[in-house]
Amino acid sequence: MNNSSQSPLLTRDVYPYNVPMAKKNKKAKGKAGSSTIAKNKRARFDYFIEDNYEAGIVLQGWEVKSLREGKVQLVDSYVFIKNGEAWLSGAHISPLLSASTHIHPEPTRVRKLLLHDYEISKLIAATEQKGYTLVALALYWSKGKVKVDIGTAKGKQTHDKRAVEKDRDWARDKHRILKNG
Repeated sequence: MNNSSQSPLLTRDVYPYNVPMAKKNKKAKGKAGSSTIAKNKRARFDYFIEDNYEAGIVLQGWEVKSLREGKVQLVDSYVFIKNGEAWLSGAHISPLLSASTHIHPEPTRVRKLLLHDYEISKLIAATEQKGYTLVALALYWSKGKVKVDIGTAKGKQTHDKRAVEKDRDWARDKHRILKNG
């Protein structure tokens, strides 16, 4: 057969489905926005954060589904150490309406945190100092696992909060003046 006798629509070069596809962005793979699930903004206002630690958390299936929907609050959450293990208390994970009927979800249960022994010993030493406590700062996804950002914190007094707010306002005003001036 002669190539000139074939219809141009049937040739391999013109067939529309042989067009190469656009390359996918590898960084956007698996992320629908940010990997942060929840932040405890109140902790940064009420405490001076000294050190941060990353910890895994033991969750039940319905809790993971609720975290994917973003139904979590860390406002009153804190970390305590008991028998050489770290525990997260006060974190509220709201159950989904579609949760199974044979499971009775407890939104504010105490959840175990996964840390190395040397990290737990550092946290014990930090909390034995006067005025220091452990607070949960954020929940986020890391390689398909939920992680908790823990901070060793020292409480702020009222005048400290006012000074921080005053500095923040001045920095905002200074930026505005430099931008417009």
